Amino acid sequence: MIVVNLDVMMAKRKISLNELSEKVDITPANLSILKNNKGKAIRFSTLDAICRVLDCQVSDLLEYKEDADA
Repeated sequence: MIVVNLDVMMAKRKISLNELSEKVDITPANLSILKNNKGKAIRFSTLDAICRVLDCQVSDLLEYKEDADA
């Protein structure tokens, strides 16, 4: 399963959901879905914008963990 560590990177960069939302041009609701690991997909352009704003790599945001049910 893919885990989104957006909340961790936001805390490290001391940026709020609303501030990131404005800078990335994505609604706070959609950003919240990603932040809370509820998303099913993410556009590369959105991922690019988040990485640019947070000054991080994709691997800082996305992590693969083996599913315990598998």
